[in-house]
Amino acid sequence: MDAGRGGSQRIARSSDACRTRVVLDIVGDKWSLLVVRSLRDGPRRFTELKKAIDGISQRMLTVTLRSLERDGILTRTVHNAMPPHVSYELTEMGVTLREAAAPLLEWSVAHLARIDDARAAYDARADTSAAL
Repeated sequence: MDAGRGGSQRIARSSDACRTRVVLDIVGDKWSLLVVRSLRDGPRRFTELKKAIDGISQRMLTVTLRSLERDGILTRTVHNAMPPHVSYELTEMGVTLREAAAPLLEWSVAHLARIDDARAAYDARADTSAAL
C-alpha cells in the first residue's frame, strides 16, 4: 500500500517539476527579471521602463509586461487622467520574486567584467584552435 502512495507522490513530483520548468522559463527569459528589478521602487510608466531597460524594444517590453501580468507578477493600472496613462506595479508575488532574484542580479553585475574577460580569452583560444 505504501509503495502505491510513493509511486503517486513520485508522479506528482514529476508533474510539479515539469510545471516548475514552465515558471522558470517565464522568469528566466531575457527581459522579465530586468522588468521586475525596474519596478523595485514602485509603479512606473511604460516609457520609464523602456528608458530603464537598456536594449529592450517597445514590442518586447509590451510582450514581457503582458506575460508578467498574466502570471500575476505585476498589475497594469490605467489612470483616468489627462492625458490618460498606464502604470505597472509588482504584485505581492512579484515582490517575492524580486527578493528571490536580487542576489542573482547582484551577482550578474558584480561578475560582468570577469565574464567578458573569460569570453574574450575563450574566443581567442577558439580562433587559434580553428587556425591550426
